[in-house]
Amino acid sequence: MNWKQLKPYGIVILGSSLFALGVNLLVVPLNLYSSGLLGVSQVLRSIVNLIIPSQSQYDWSGYVYFALNIPLYIMAYRSLSHRFFYLSILSTIVQSVVLVLVPIPQTPLLEDALTSVLVGGLIGGIGIGLCLREGGSGGGFDILGMYYALKTKGGSVGRLSLILNAIVYLICAVLFDVETAIYSILYLAVFTLALDRFHTQNIATHVMIFSQNKEIKKKIISQLRRGVTYWHGYGAYTDHDMDIIVTIISKYEISALKKLVLDLDEHAFIVISEGLHVIGNYEKRLLNEE
Repeated sequence: MNWKQLKPYGIVILGSSLFALGVNLLVVPLNLYSSGLLGVSQVLRSIVNLIIPSQSQYDWSGYVYFALNIPLYIMAYRSLSHRFFYLSILSTIVQSVVLVLVPIPQTPLLEDALTSVLVGGLIGGIGIGLCLREGGSGGGFDILGMYYALKTKGGSVGRLSLILNAIVYLICAVLFDVETAIYSILYLAVFTLALDRFHTQNIATHVMIFSQNKEIKKKIISQLRRGVTYWHGYGAYTDHDMDIIVTIISKYEISALKKLVLDLDEHAFIVISEGLHVIGNYEKRLLNEE
């Protein structure tokens, strides 16, 4: 296995570690809660600690987080591509290990709660954004949301995540206090904004490819299993003929498409348009098989 093949796994490890470090060092010392399945794990940990007090500097919510992810991966295994599955599993493992092994500071590293929330959300968003850029995910509600979007007509990853996170923070407000819930929601908002800036979040993305390589359109059909429309064009400066290829892919297929095209033609010109609404025969899936 060469460096190109190993690179995505290294970046996923880095991104997952950044996210978990941001949570342990900046969010948990303030007694705040992360979003998603990790937030559920932290709430469960807090409930148990209320019943059985613990003075440990280490947070065992990482164990709970990993355990809760197992049934989600089993449920969605047949719908996930192998590459996406392995990268997401790796991300979940790394997050869980870092969450368990990195001790929680006795006092917040940053005195101001708002600053901690902003920095923690920024670091976490960049970390998970790195995972998404390489074709994986952070696990948890991402897996459940994509499975729901795939299996349910009109299903939305964002809508399901929003509903589930609202339930988590409502529980925080009831069990703990409103201030905790508000700061946790603020953390989620900063995390989401950072993630949006760091990774393309649109479900459907319009791509135009300009290339003289005749194999690209065939590879998109056979490897990504996406429909392709193309026509012949000419470069105005060189007057060389080329194919103008148009396809619609999901946000999680962008990195795979770039690699496919540039491996065949390093001089290809690629235009990616976000914010697309598709009407017609567009197949939703979690990721292309690789």
